[in-house]
Amino acid sequence: MDSSRITLRQYRSTDADDVLSWASDDRITRSTHFSTLTSKEDALNFIDKSSIPWRRSICIDDRSIGMVVARPGSGDDRCRAEIGYVLGVEYWGQGITPEAVKMAIPLILEEFPEIVRLQALSNAEHKASHRVLEKAGFIKDGMLRKYLYFKGEIKDVVLYSFLSTDPIPS
Repeated sequence: MDSSRITLRQYRSTDADDVLSWASDDRITRSTHFSTLTSKEDALNFIDKSSIPWRRSICIDDRSIGMVVARPGSGDDRCRAEIGYVLGVEYWGQGITPEAVKMAIPLILEEFPEIVRLQALSNAEHKASHRVLEKAGFIKDGMLRKYLYFKGEIKDVVLYSFLSTDPIPS
């Protein structure tokens, strides 16, 4: 994939059909904190009613194919944010997600200058997600056993981090 075609931008209501095309796929939502979307109305609500402080649509040629999110901490945790991402199945394996995450890092750090650590919790079994983070310059900090209750199961997760002083890979 030519990385010049990849952009990050705010969602627009006109993205509803594109969002529905990837967010209605159970293969996507089984790894996300949102439920599978089933209608255009669901997609519009997803676009308009998010409580996530930083969220950008991953676009190819200005069409939404996924998203990158960041949830900054508050109070004593304001020095870090958790990052996450999702991408439509038809775009998996093309190097898009690592590029999108690399694009998001400076944007997040600029918008939230108190953040010195971005971190990601990745399901221990989700090796493709580990590769995304490693390609984007994140360092594996370790395994957190039985750490996260997710969709009815307690999961092991791998903790990755990126510090504001770390170089973003080219």
